[in-house]
Amino acid sequence: MQELFAAGTESTSATVEWTIVELIKNNEAAHGLRDELAEVIKGDMVRESDLSSLPYLEACIKETLRLHPPGPVLIPHRAVQTCKVMGYTIPKDSEVMVNFWAIARDPAVWDDPLSYKPERFLASGLDYTGQKFEYIPFGSGRKICAGQPLASRSIPLIVATLVHTFDWFLPSNMELAHIDMKDNYDLTMRKEESLSVILKLRKTVTAAATVV
Repeated sequence: MQELFAAGTESTSATVEWTIVELIKNNEAAHGLRDELAEVIKGDMVRESDLSSLPYLEACIKETLRLHPPGPVLIPHRAVQTCKVMGYTIPKDSEVMVNFWAIARDPAVWDDPLSYKPERFLASGLDYTGQKFEYIPFGSGRKICAGQPLASRSIPLIVATLVHTFDWFLPSNMELAHIDMKDNYDLTMRKEESLSVILKLRKTVTAAATVV
C-alpha cells in the first residue's frame, strides 16, 4: 500500500512538472490554455467543478502523458498459455510488457509525434479508459492503473491553478533551448533535471485564487 501511494504521488508531481515544462517551451499552447482559463475562470479560484468546461486543459494533460507517461512500460502480464502474436511465439509463463513510450511516439500512429500539440486531442475521442490501444498511459483492462480516476482529476486541477495564478519565467541565465528534457527512468519517469522557474502572481487573479 505504501508503494502504491508513493507511486501515485511521484507520478502526479512528475506529470505536473512535465506539463509546466512543455507549456514554457510551447508559447502557443500556453497562450491557448491561459485564454481558456481566463474565459471560464475569470479572476476566481479554479474549482474541480470547472474541469469539465476546460477541454484545452484536458488536451494539454493528455499530450503531456503521451510524451511523458508515468512509466515507459506498463504493468507486466503473464502469458497463461503459449500463443502467437503477429507471428511471434510467446511461451507460456512469459512476462510480457507493453512499451507505451514507443507507441506514443510512433510516426505510424501519431502525426509529428515528437512535437507538443494538445490540439490533436480536442476531437480525437481518446480518453484514459484504455479502450484504444494507441493511447494507454494508465494501461488497459483489469490491470489498468487504480489511481487513474484520481489522477485524471487532480493533475488538471493542479496545473490549472498554477497556470491561472502565476506567470512563469526562466532564470535570467537560462534560455528555452537550454532546458534539459532528458527523462530519469525510475519508479516513475521524472524529468532528470528539476525545473527551476521564477513565479509572479498574475494581476488578473483575485486574492481568493492564491489560496491553493
